[in-house]
Amino acid sequence: MATIVYGIHPVHEMLKNSRWLIAEVHLDRKRARRRPLDEIAREAEARGISIVLHDDQTLRKLAAGGVHQGVVAVLEGIPYASMEDILMAWRNSGQKATILVLDGVQDPHNLGAIVRTAHCAGCHGIILPRDRSASLTPAAIKASAGAAAHIPVARVTNLASALNMLRQEGIWIVGTAAEAGTDLFDSDLDLDLALAMGGEEKGLRPLVGKRCDLTVRIPMIGINWSLNVSVAAGVILFEILRQRRLAGVSS
Repeated sequence: MATIVYGIHPVHEMLKNSRWLIAEVHLDRKRARRRPLDEIAREAEARGISIVLHDDQTLRKLAAGGVHQGVVAVLEGIPYASMEDILMAWRNSGQKATILVLDGVQDPHNLGAIVRTAHCAGCHGIILPRDRSASLTPAAIKASAGAAAHIPVARVTNLASALNMLRQEGIWIVGTAAEAGTDLFDSDLDLDLALAMGGEEKGLRPLVGKRCDLTVRIPMIGINWSLNVSVAAGVILFEILRQRRLAGVSS
């Protein structure tokens, strides 16, 4: 099924990755010869992808009102990864595992922001449930600023079974909860781990929480007792990165 993706960074990054099958690239005819649209056109031509020129109004319709920045791509589908793809990315990296498991994040903009942060923090992959979860929609891909083209994202029918599979690989499951007794900054995160985070409203479901080896909380000082899930993901993922860099220096 064809999927529309819009925005300079998402389309440009997808053109660099042959895993993303692009049927057509639609450009604003008034800007097609200007950078960076000219670079996108050259990338598309190098891959043998058709280029179609339009006016701004037509592009807005193609992007369903999204901020297209003069470019819309038609994909042949979203190339979701498998669990094995994510595990292979970890094994091939030679690094400790960092896998992000999202239990019911429903806002596509939150998902896109998390994908961007996860890629920047060196995650080996992201696992989403098929039901009651945002997916890689055009809005999520745009919010990822191109990162969705580079990090494996898997969708699974049963999140608890996926966590069991990770545990069988020797990966620790670290959950997050505001009421957890363990402070994030007092936790040892220099190990192979999967970070399980709940959605915007309900947090981790009990079935997922029971699979966690450790549950941590981000310490709060201000009057608000919780963070946006994409912000919380950034805090925790970069704490993991910080601990591993310190461990590498001291070893």
